[in-house]
Amino acid sequence: MNMRRYLSIAVLSIVPLFANLQNLSLKQALKIVKSDNLELKISRFEEQMKDYEAQAVDGIHYGKLDVTLNAIRSNDALNTFGFKLQSREANFNDFGFSDFLGGIGGMMQMSEGDFAMFSQMMNDPSAQEQMLATEPSDLNFPEARNHYQTKVSYQIPLYTGGKLTEYGNIMHAMHRMSQMDTSKLLNAKIFQVKKTYYDISLVDNYILNLKKIIDNINTLEGIVKSMKYEGYAQDVDVLEVQARRAEADSLYNQATLNRALAYQFLSFLLNQDVDSIKGVHTKAPTPKIELSDIYRDNIDIQKAKLGLEISQMAIDVEKANFLPMVGAFGEYGSADDEFLNEFTDKDSYTVGVQVSMNLFNGGIDKANLEKAKVKNMQVSSQVELAKRGIALKAKQLNTQILSLESDLNSHQKQLTFASRVYESYRGRYKEGVVSISDVLIKQSKQLEILLKLQTIKNKRNSKVFELNSILNPGE
Repeated sequence: MNMRRYLSIAVLSIVPLFANLQNLSLKQALKIVKSDNLELKISRFEEQMKDYEAQAVDGIHYGKLDVTLNAIRSNDALNTFGFKLQSREANFNDFGFSDFLGGIGGMMQMSEGDFAMFSQMMNDPSAQEQMLATEPSDLNFPEARNHYQTKVSYQIPLYTGGKLTEYGNIMHAMHRMSQMDTSKLLNAKIFQVKKTYYDISLVDNYILNLKKIIDNINTLEGIVKSMKYEGYAQDVDVLEVQARRAEADSLYNQATLNRALAYQFLSFLLNQDVDSIKGVHTKAPTPKIELSDIYRDNIDIQKAKLGLEISQMAIDVEKANFLPMVGAFGEYGSADDEFLNEFTDKDSYTVGVQVSMNLFNGGIDKANLEKAKVKNMQVSSQVELAKRGIALKAKQLNTQILSLESDLNSHQKQLTFASRVYESYRGRYKEGVVSISDVLIKQSKQLEILLKLQTIKNKRNSKVFELNSILNPGE
């Protein structure tokens, strides 16, 4: 019994972890989208990779330290002789002196101790040729030998004409560029979340108004049926009212489906299922436009300015091709036919500096430098174009918002007027002054204006959020 109770408590405690989000506020949604949106996560991974790329370039300044361990066995004459030299163990026997000394010994025996004769034999060209033609067996056919070599080497660039430094600066600038890309994407996601919240709130308001209209149609249907019962209306009047209600029901169902789609899109943005939200005002506040703020905060302009800096760095990279490259290296190691045997007794070192400079390559470096300068001028013009274009876009959006606000006020008044006209015609129908068709025409006008009003509100809010994305006001 106790086990069952514990299991019940465990299940009840786990269920909320998998429950969908309900009554979610816009502030909470914006917090979630910043941390959980999949596109933003991918963009932040890109940032990290760019940061590591920049660190990799910075690491070149500190040089490269390697340790190499070689374990070799060979009876190749060249290798074996080299192994003995590296191990500091080479002797005259390794050069084949045993065969050479054998020839000298033979001549001494032939001279029978007579030094004059020995000298004469050594100066004989044929004897010299025979001795020099002797193939040393110890040198040509050595025994197989093991060779263990341990070596530590270090290489470092001393001077690259600024090329390495500028490469590092470019990579760090590319990292900043990726951060700007993430900021721009974040603005887009904030834009989408806010727009979706306002869309859902507008649809909720639209559905509420449709419900009122459907209630009015139902009331009108009751009036028509009563008048038909009294002989003042016909079957066609009832059918006409029912047809109009079917039209309103269709709009209602369509609005409900649009709301469901909006919730699905919001769930996609937040990477979590959302069942309901806290509604917001159906009219998003219009931001204030200041050109100085746009030039300072707009991400596209910031990216264009950073691109200009990168193009200047690229010029410095190309200039470095006309300067010398200087690097240093050093090696320390030891070798023997046994691993790490007599290491310090047989150790060796090598140090050096290398200087290289291109003197002629057919004008390639000069052409690349001129190309980089032209690119810099092009990017400079692009910065001015971005500033002017984005400022123009902001002004256009602001003008469109003002125009839509005017349309919004006009249609709001038209809706109020259409609703009153409909109420008036419904009362006059009860008095028999107008036909049911006249009433339904007025009611249709009310529906038409309501739908236009909804469209204008959506369009206006979309323009407001687009303008906010350009202004990049931050939190």
